[in-house]
Amino acid sequence: MGDSLKAKGFGDGRAEQIHPQASLEAATLVSSKKPNIILIMADDMGYSDIGCYGGEIRTPNLNGLATGGVRFTQFYNTARCCPTRASLMTGLYQHQAGVGHMTADKGYESYRGDLNNRCVTIAEVLKQAGYSTYMSGKWHVTRHRGPEGPKHNWPHQRGYDRFFGTIHGAGSFYDPCSLTRDNTQIPPSDDFYYTDAISDNAVEFIRGHKADNPFFMYVAYTAPHWPMHALPEDIARYKGRYDKGWDVLRAERHKRMIEMGIVDKKWELTPRDAAVPPWEQAEDKQWYRRRMEVYAAMVDCLDQGVGRIVAELKESRNFENTLIFFLADNGGCAEEYGSRGAVKPDPSKDIPLKPMSKNALQPDMQPKVTREGRPVRTGKGVMPGPADTYIAYGRPWANSSNTPFRLYKHWVHEGGISTPLIAHWPTRITARGELRRQPGHLIDIMATCVDVADAEYPSEYKGNKITPMEGKSLVPAFDNKPTQREAIYWEHEGNRAVRQGKWKLVSRHPGQWELYDIEADRTELTNLAQKYPQKVEQLKALYKSWAARCGVQPWPVKKKS
Repeated sequence: MGDSLKAKGFGDGRAEQIHPQASLEAATLVSSKKPNIILIMADDMGYSDIGCYGGEIRTPNLNGLATGGVRFTQFYNTARCCPTRASLMTGLYQHQAGVGHMTADKGYESYRGDLNNRCVTIAEVLKQAGYSTYMSGKWHVTRHRGPEGPKHNWPHQRGYDRFFGTIHGAGSFYDPCSLTRDNTQIPPSDDFYYTDAISDNAVEFIRGHKADNPFFMYVAYTAPHWPMHALPEDIARYKGRYDKGWDVLRAERHKRMIEMGIVDKKWELTPRDAAVPPWEQAEDKQWYRRRMEVYAAMVDCLDQGVGRIVAELKESRNFENTLIFFLADNGGCAEEYGSRGAVKPDPSKDIPLKPMSKNALQPDMQPKVTREGRPVRTGKGVMPGPADTYIAYGRPWANSSNTPFRLYKHWVHEGGISTPLIAHWPTRITARGELRRQPGHLIDIMATCVDVADAEYPSEYKGNKITPMEGKSLVPAFDNKPTQREAIYWEHEGNRAVRQGKWKLVSRHPGQWELYDIEADRTELTNLAQKYPQKVEQLKALYKSWAARCGVQPWPVKKKS
């Protein structure tokens, strides 16, 4: 499917930047209609990776949406993949939705690893408001992913009319685990590449929407989450780009971010992670360079897919009255998955594996063998990209992805929870290329969808009492007006934070509370906890009350008998 769409000129890697301008006539025509809404999310992508947030990676289509809309500079996720998805889909903090950690059942209602029946998804709410609902990509909010197991929390059962994607959270881009269409798991097609398949199915959903009613679509890419898998033509575009290493890259990005106004020049660039050597001292530079080249290629391919989605919106005359959001589920990932130790399997010692049959379902997050019978390799020195490799891009480059902030995915310092957020809606958002500095959180997306769709968030759904949504609509921020809120909260694996106004109280488990003035020091380099003990106590009290209300348990969470 991907090749046929590319052959028609959608996302061939040479797309021009989009500079959408809504005509007065078109705006008048559609202003009385409910907008279509498309929510696009990247996986494990850092704050500074895309071009319109200071990155060097080629993202003309996302840059075009930013040029035609607004960019939020202080928007936040939950620091990890499936808690983010639970929060995003429900407008609640993840613990309230039943996914307080990951998809294991810990016995507590807030840690079931499964969306509960006291929450509703955006799709369920918007269906009640007359929307058709589609999803393409990664689900990852249920512990039940087997083809014969319970499906009550699969997308089709949680409000989506059509679904293509994966129920599981990670896997090969050439042969993903739990690949599913609607309610049926399927094997990959020939020449399958998951990022393209997500984009192409999103395009097909738009193309197939013939009704007069609006649609909501959730496009959840797995790029650029490990493994580092990318197509050769995309990788070739970045050959040599990272030869100067991560120290130069961080400095280049930081300079551009200041020039763009994304970050304040008074916020110092955080020191290089102490676990990362200076580039000059790094061993096997060729291997390190290749890992970042593949990572960049994965983001590039995602952007090409966004270009195809935008092209289809224009072709179907839906572009002007479609609200498009783009964001990421957590900060850059420092996990060294598959990149340590000797290369495995060892062909001189290990027993050869048989090829997989064409129609077999892939049960493993990390396949043992490619469909053609090549062993899937991990280990230091394995050059990523092809289907027979399975490694991450690693901590040094994640440090660059999160420029200029501290820490990574998992942690709730700014590097783990800061995400780009682009909002584009020509009919309603009149600003072009402007920045929005109002703090926001994933919980606000549900509230915004309810607002713009003129929908009603239910107090009961299918006989169950529903937890009131936590977020605030971002519509005032579209017009650069304030969004009033008490505070924003985080907890993941014992890492805790609360932000109220300019103040952020944060703790890296099992450490002590730290206090930062985010207006003066968003890179969190000057801990003010001893200077302002009363502010620490005030914010601690807010956090404690929130944690009790949401069912947060001490980390590590021991399974309840």
